[in-house]
Formats: sequence, C-alpha cells, structure tokens
Amino acid sequence: MNAVELDHVSFTYSRNMPGAVPALDDVSLSVKSGGITGLIGHTGSGKSTLVQLLNGLLKPDSGTVLLDGHDIWAEPKKIREIRFKAGLVMQYPEYQLFAETVAEDIAFGPKNMGIGGEELDARVKEAARFAGIGEELLGKSPFDLSGGQKRRAALAGVIAMNPKILILDEPAAGLDPAGRRDILGGVKRFSRESGTTVIIVSHSMEDMAMYCDDVIVMARAKILMHRPTAEVFSEAEQLASVGLDVPLVTRVAAALGELGVDIGRDVYTVDYAVGKILEHIGAAPVNFENVKDAAGKNGTGAAGKAGAEH
Repeated sequence: MNAVELDHVSFTYSRNMPGAVPALDDVSLSVKSGGITGLIGHTGSGKSTLVQLLNGLLKPDSGTVLLDGHDIWAEPKKIREIRFKAGLVMQYPEYQLFAETVAEDIAFGPKNMGIGGEELDARVKEAARFAGIGEELLGKSPFDLSGGQKRRAALAGVIAMNPKILILDEPAAGLDPAGRRDILGGVKRFSRESGTTVIIVSHSMEDMAMYCDDVIVMARAKILMHRPTAEVFSEAEQLASVGLDVPLVTRVAAALGELGVDIGRDVYTVDYAVGKILEHIGAAPVNFENVKDAAGKNGTGAAGKAGAEH
C-alpha cells in the first residue's frame, strides 16, 4: 500500500497575481509505505511546496493529496489531525524549542493529541532514544544543549507523535559530519524499527545516497524521476541538465571507468565503491548490504576497513 499519493496536484503562490508561476504543475506521485525516500531538486523546483502539501500546511489548487488512501482535505475541519499523522520537521527546527525542559518540549505534540500519563512518558523516552537524546538530558533546559542536541530534541518532538509519515526538510543542514551521521542514522533506525515512512529533503547528494532507498527528483515544478537510489545517481547527465550533481564517489567511479577500471555506473557511496573495487581486483565477494549498513559508523565503514587490509 502507498503511504502517500498526489493525484494531478497543482499549486501556485499568489495565483491571481499577474505573472504567477506554478510551484507544482499537475504532479502525480506515489510513495510506498515504509522505507526512506529522498527528495532533491534545485532551488525553486517545488520541493518545499510539495512537503507542505503532504502535511496539509498548503491546500492544492487542484488535484488530490491522499494519506493512507484518504483525501486529506475531505474534511477540512479535521486537517489538524492530518498534521499529527504527517509529521513535518522544518529546516533548523531547534529555533522552535521553547519549554523549560527537553522532556516537556518532546511531550508538547503528544499532549496536544490528548495523550498523558504513562503512555506520554513512554513516548517521550522512546522518541528521545531514536533521536539520540540520553535520559540524563531530558531534565535539562533545551537552551543548554549543543546545536546538534537541540536538533535531535526537535526531531524527537515529532517522532513522539508516532506519525505515519515523517517529513524532514534539510534535517542535517549546518551540522558537521558527525552531527549529520547522528541525526540521519537515528532517522534510519526509527524508520526501520517502527516501519514509519520517511521523506527527506536535502541538497546533500551524499546524504541521499547513504540513507535513502529511493529518490524523487524535481525540476521546474514537476517530477523528473522517481527511482531506486542507484538508478537515479546513474543518470548523471540528466541530473546535471537540471542543475544537480551526483555524489563525488559516483564521479570517481565514472573517471575510473574511463581509465579502464569499470566498477559500474550505479556506485553512489564510498563503502559500495570500495566493495566493487575489491570485487574488480578479485578479492573475496562482498556483501553489499552489510557494507551499506556499516556505513557511517566510523570514518571508513566496514568496506573501508577491508580496503585498508588489502
């Protein structure tokens, strides 16, 4: 079953003004339940508009947005409930923290859903675990946290609402590499363990390659591609034609191919590239799923260790 669908959706800001240009133009899209979907596109391609339509912050001019097969605007008075089901974490969410303690901030959303008592306490602790917030931080003021910890606390506040879909707009923007791994690694664990569908908007092709099962590419208010991650990044020329790039390692693989070392066009993470190189030179067969799962745990990942040993 699809978690979310757009059926011929169009939206234009200030559409009654002269020269108004559609932000989304007759877009149809289906995102399957479970897994992590990336959303990429140059500035102005329609990404932010699309995610706000999914969450009900914007209403389409035409077409239908469906969550679990139901039109989210069928009963406009209940749109607030949709926003609990499609949790949206905007860019730099740490600026929205306000409560006296981290625990109170995480609990804010569930409380507004009418949840209290032991269930509320359990949700706060579980959401904090997924987001990488230790229990020793729950009693602290959110303003005493580091930048990365604040970001995780804000993420935990949305996770605590147990959304059917978690939508993240540039969740790792401005963080150092370790912070990016902490945030996105926690999101991946949350998706895998809970079965929640996750949609991530990012300008980082490396993040998309590392964490997403499939990728949606937007250009000029339309969907250009929606394919498995490896297939998307194998289309380097098409991506370049709309102002997008591929991960650096994909370009390295292409350069190796020109030199006669063909490790394929679907190379999109460093660990996967190392595995393919080892395979190319006749080393022991590599389990690429294990390699991918190990990515991000340290500087090189499992494949990097293997490469260091050869």
